[in-house]
Amino acid sequence: MREKELYSLWLENAQADPDLQTELKSIENDVEAIKDRFYRDLEFGTGGLRGIIGAGTNRMNIYTVKRATQGFADYLNQEYENPSVAVSYDSRIKSDVFSKAAAEVLAANGIKVHIYTELMPTPCLSFAVRQLNCQGGIMVTASHNPAKYNGYKVYGEDGCQITLRGAEIILNKINSLDIFNDVKSADFDEEVKNGNICYIGNDVIEKFYEKVLAEGINTELCASSGLKVVYTPLNGTGNKPVREILKRIGITDVTVVKEQENPDGNFTTCPYPNPEIREALEVGLRYCNEVKPDLLLATDPDCDRVGIAVPDGDGYALFSGNEVGAMLLEYVASQRIEKGTMPANPIAVKTIVTTDIVNSIGKEYGVEIIDVLTGFKFIGEQIGLLEKTGEENRYIFGFEESYGYLSGSYVRDKDAVNASMLICEMAAYYRTKGISLIQARKNMYKKYGMFYQTLYSFTFEGESGMKKMDSIMTSLRENPPAEIAGIPVVKFDDYKASTSKNIASGEVTEITLPKSNVLAFFLDGGSKVIVRPSGTEPKIKTYITAKQPTSVEAAILEKAIHDEFSKNFQ
Repeated sequence: MREKELYSLWLENAQADPDLQTELKSIENDVEAIKDRFYRDLEFGTGGLRGIIGAGTNRMNIYTVKRATQGFADYLNQEYENPSVAVSYDSRIKSDVFSKAAAEVLAANGIKVHIYTELMPTPCLSFAVRQLNCQGGIMVTASHNPAKYNGYKVYGEDGCQITLRGAEIILNKINSLDIFNDVKSADFDEEVKNGNICYIGNDVIEKFYEKVLAEGINTELCASSGLKVVYTPLNGTGNKPVREILKRIGITDVTVVKEQENPDGNFTTCPYPNPEIREALEVGLRYCNEVKPDLLLATDPDCDRVGIAVPDGDGYALFSGNEVGAMLLEYVASQRIEKGTMPANPIAVKTIVTTDIVNSIGKEYGVEIIDVLTGFKFIGEQIGLLEKTGEENRYIFGFEESYGYLSGSYVRDKDAVNASMLICEMAAYYRTKGISLIQARKNMYKKYGMFYQTLYSFTFEGESGMKKMDSIMTSLRENPPAEIAGIPVVKFDDYKASTSKNIASGEVTEITLPKSNVLAFFLDGGSKVIVRPSGTEPKIKTYITAKQPTSVEAAILEKAIHDEFSKNFQ
């Protein structure tokens, strides 16, 4: 069906949300606008949906959400008897509407729904799935994307985002559904009265807090440390839980960024609410100039990621996710050994694009490091594998370079509530030793060497952009560079083909991880470049590691690698 025909069909049938009708009528004579909204279905990827809010098959709206939920419901009813699902949502525009729409479809399909009474972080959704013995979960969020986006993440009974197998089955079921005729739906209020939709109680939230607090190692030092914190939830879900946890561990000198304290899906003061970038922290940094805290904390809208800044001379330095994760791993490992709580044969898990300094830290403290594909669900999967053999206590920490961390097995997704507590505790501990976080970072690099990591994203919007992304990945796969910035490529890994090729010998070995559209180029001397398309955004991401004796040399090498490799994306 051509875009114009789909447009007419939606104009006639999409009556439930007046905003959609207004938008559709406004583009009646705009061929390109119609094409962009209807040239494809919004893709249900490995974790769910994510897209621009609006009218059409290529947008986030109640119809695309309900269709996806019908596919999820059909999957659950096929796999389980009497399944139930936990639902949560963040502060984004229409998140509450989409979560209720999903609940209505689930209830209409005979699936019991447990939904939070107010917006809650992603880790609280993962926790509720396990705590309430649900067979699935739905989190309505677009994480750290700009305000025009929303999304829909699907979880399995283990509290992880849905498996690759599950996602494929759900996708096939969704594709078989007519968006207007094949979706069941019930009335939300009636289903609440009937008990088919029930609200998640404070007892579950309190249990979550208890599990987070149990991950503390030196919490008794916090109250007397004098640690001063500026905190911004970036208008998202972290405001209540993060502040509550900090209060409970005794960190009471917390200044909250007022402009970003309350839920606001427009993200008025941080248009790109991603704690990975300086722009999102600018308002918080202005507070720092006045308050002079020891630490700035910033959690993203669904509170699964956290970024920090710390005093550095007359200003404040932002730490990368790699740096915070590596420092937390060393802190957790060293302190658990000191406290006598380190398990036998401890394990830490990281993604393949995460800093290799972790390998040196693991060797120092006797921690086995496991590499997994990009995506925290693969870290959660490793915890689940340990749980099946009764060894989940071996897991001590997991993280990814994109500011996601977790030290416990109580949830199976990254948790910025847990991470905020650990970061503050680590800062308080070092403070009692007369060591700033800046100095602690210097000490780490002095001990293990400089691993200088950067991430670059190249955006390709629209249908033509998707084709160009495919073309770039195909070209790099079929014609891999022999050298980058004058440094020979010594190994080439293709995770889609599951092959690792030693360039010198020509030997090819199998990569045992699940297939993924990822390419890795290992350079002589320990530097490397990893390339992958984003699973949720129209972007190709490149992860560069420059390994050198000093930070200055590493920065120079990183720039040379970036300048040459980025020519592939022009």
